[in-house]
Amino acid sequence: MPDNQSHTKLSHSAHHHGDEKAKFDLLLWSSLSVIGVLYALAWLFKDQISSIAWLFGMSIAVFDLINTVWWGIAIGIVMVAGLSKIPREFVIAILGRGGGISGIVRATLGGVLLDLCSHGILMVGAKLYERGASAGQVMAFLIASPWNSFSLTLVLIALIGLKWTLAFIALSMAIAISAGLLFDLLVDRKILPPNPSEIDLPEDFDFWRDARSGLANTRIDFDWLKSMITDGLRESRMVLRWIFFGIVLASLVRAFIETESLQTWFGPTLTGLGLTVLVATIMEVCSEGSAPIAADLLARAGAPGNGFAFLMTGVSTDYTEIMVLRETTGSWKISLFLPLLTLPQVLIVSWLLNLAS
Repeated sequence: MPDNQSHTKLSHSAHHHGDEKAKFDLLLWSSLSVIGVLYALAWLFKDQISSIAWLFGMSIAVFDLINTVWWGIAIGIVMVAGLSKIPREFVIAILGRGGGISGIVRATLGGVLLDLCSHGILMVGAKLYERGASAGQVMAFLIASPWNSFSLTLVLIALIGLKWTLAFIALSMAIAISAGLLFDLLVDRKILPPNPSEIDLPEDFDFWRDARSGLANTRIDFDWLKSMITDGLRESRMVLRWIFFGIVLASLVRAFIETESLQTWFGPTLTGLGLTVLVATIMEVCSEGSAPIAADLLARAGAPGNGFAFLMTGVSTDYTEIMVLRETTGSWKISLFLPLLTLPQVLIVSWLLNLAS
């Protein structure tokens, strides 16, 4: 009896704490407020603040970033809302069970085919983990996703040509599959914690039969749509807070460090590759923003490996992604193993690309 009472108190305390967090999220609302002010300044008072270099730079950076990523964030919220209505068994049936190459390849292909930027994909990846996907599947999904969208592939073909675009896609998929397999292996070896939401499919589970039954019993009306969007917004808050915080940090970097001046240092050398990784790490550049910079590194600096590293390092070392993974999985080890397992692969591949050029 005392154990039950203790458990009840802990549950009540946790629930109460969650309610308090839900009422006011300091990081979310402070970041959103800064973004709102800077966006309004760039939109309505651009000429008036042009004499204040740092404020003008930050405002323009926020204005450009929000105008670039809003659609990815919006689609991410809608997809999270949709996933919240899909039973976990269906998610696992589509992705396959973790612990094997089939599930990792499916997750990688899903990431490549999903047309979302890195900001939108984070919300979907976090939701997949909650629905039972393995750590390896989520990592493969995230690593393959951000710039391998259909629309951005067309942009890259226009910027760097079909040959380099296909090479970049194939190499990024290889790294995603490799990293996913390593993550699941480390979970199996108990070096990394397993997904507490991981489930086994019931023996009598039939995807199409159960899907037809579920759709037949679902009443899609205004209340259903309202609850879906509400759930999507609520469950995306954890990711949104880090996205907005990342945009604020990115505006600071863009205001005080000119990307054009840094690009002159990015030659096909180990020093140039190191600088590329450093800048890609500290800059919060969305997939649409990273493509032109990567193309410039290939064409103007003559360093295709640096272009590939810029695209991939933003995924592997992005602080927004690391913090979201920490909150999603509840494990610092899993989030920090993302750069630990992927960055060495990215550096080796990038160095070989520079040598081959």
